[in-house]
Amino acid sequence: MSSDFEGYEQDFAVLTAEITNKIARVPRLPPDEKKQVVANVEKQLEEAKELLEQMDLEVREIPPQSRGMYSNRMRSYKQEMGKLEADFKRSRIAYSDEVRNELLGDDGNSSENQRAHLLDNTERLERSSRRLEAGYQIAVETEQIGQEMLENLSHDREKIQRARERLRETDANLGKSSRVLTGMLRR
Repeated sequence: MSSDFEGYEQDFAVLTAEITNKIARVPRLPPDEKKQVVANVEKQLEEAKELLEQMDLEVREIPPQSRGMYSNRMRSYKQEMGKLEADFKRSRIAYSDEVRNELLGDDGNSSENQRAHLLDNTERLERSSRRLEAGYQIAVETEQIGQEMLENLSHDREKIQRARERLRETDANLGKSSRVLTGMLRR
């Protein structure tokens, strides 16, 4: 069941990376291409929302003792989704040619500075996203190692319990044989 959730997580990560990339490109696109990319991003945002709903359903089916970790992940994914939607709106509206010309006039120099600043911010965001993804991968690997260790400890515990049970049986048998020998010696 958690493998379904992890599959949804991977799909969500890939989808949000594509959306982020396209959102960063929207301001620099010609108007005809911009409409196509905007429509594509809207479609992908809907897909991402559906993935979040599926992930939320998976979390509800997880036993309560394990649900906390997954709930925290869901909150961060929902926050990420909200940020993506806000970035998309800003990218589409604030940098559209018509709105920029109305608000700023036809000042190309200021526009170039804004674009350079936006590109720098986008690169920083992508680097941060890569670092977060790497950190997430490390957390997943650590969780897997911990799970394997717990399974090994569980197997070891079962072995120790079986050995202890055999020892008790042996002790009981020794006690019986000692009584039999004592009885034989008395006769």
